[in-house]
Amino acid sequence: LYPISIRDMVKSRLDDTEKFLYQLVDGNLIEGVLMRYHHGNSLCVSTQVGCRMGCAFCASTLDGCVRDLTAGEMLGQVITANRHLGDERVGNVVLMGSGEPLDNYQNTVKFLRMVSDERGLNLSLRGISLSTCGIVPGMRRLAEEGLPVTLCLSLHAPNDELRGRLLPINHRYPIAEVMAALQEYILRTHRRVTIEYAMMDGLNDLPELAAELAALLRPLRSPTGGAMCHVNLIPLNPVAESPYQPSTAANAAAFQRILERTGIPATMRLRRGIDIDAGCGQLRRRVTKT
Repeated sequence: LYPISIRDMVKSRLDDTEKFLYQLVDGNLIEGVLMRYHHGNSLCVSTQVGCRMGCAFCASTLDGCVRDLTAGEMLGQVITANRHLGDERVGNVVLMGSGEPLDNYQNTVKFLRMVSDERGLNLSLRGISLSTCGIVPGMRRLAEEGLPVTLCLSLHAPNDELRGRLLPINHRYPIAEVMAALQEYILRTHRRVTIEYAMMDGLNDLPELAAELAALLRPLRSPTGGAMCHVNLIPLNPVAESPYQPSTAANAAAFQRILERTGIPATMRLRRGIDIDAGCGQLRRRVTKT
C-alpha cells in the first residue's frame, strides 16, 4: 500500500499553482503546494499533521499537532507530485508546509538525506529550503549536519514584544538567542539565510519597524563582511479565524525600500494560489471541518 495519495487537488486560475490534499494510510490529511516558475517546479512539503507552534496567523496550528510525519511520508509527497507532473519533475523543495520541521528533527534530516541520495531522486540540497519559527537547539544541530540547505527563519517581527504576540515560541527562544543561532549557522555552513516576514496591515509593516528590522539583521555577515541574509517579504494569506489582514501594496513597498536603503537585500514574494486556500493548513482545515 503506497503511503500517500492525492485525495483532492485544486488549481489556481491566476498562476497555475496547484494545491494537493494528500491522504495518508491512517486517514490523516496533509497539504502540499506545487508552484511553477520559469526556472522549474517547486513543491511545498509538510513535515507534520498539523502543528503545535501556535503562530497567531497560521491555519496549520489551529487544531494542534496530530503527529509527526515519517521521512517516507515526506518523500512520498515529492514522488506523488512527480507522478502527477508526468514528464516534468519537482526541482526544488521548500519545507514550509504544515508543521515545524525542527520539531520533527530526526525524520526531517532523514528525509533530506533520502531526497538528495543519488540512488533516488538525487535533488540538490542547495535547492531545498527549510523554514523554522526559531527552535534554537534544532538550528544549532542542523548547522553540524553538513547539509547545504537554505535555512529560513520565520521572524515576522523585529522585537520580542511584538514577536511574542505572534509566535509563542519566542517566549522560549527570544530573538537574541535566535539571531545568535543564525550567525552560528552562517559561520559553520557559509550559507546565506533567508528571513521570512509576513506583512500584516498596521501591525508589523510600520516604517519604524522596518528600521528596527534592518538594525537587527545588519550583524548577520560573513567573516569577510558580506551580507549573509535576505529578507523575503510575504503578503499574508488571511485566515478566517485570524484578525490579521495583508499589508497594502504601498505600505509593503515602503517597508521594502527602507530595508534596501540600509543595505538589507529584500524582495516581495509573489502572491501565489490566493484563490485556492494556498496558505498553510487552509485547505485541510476547510475539508476536515465540513
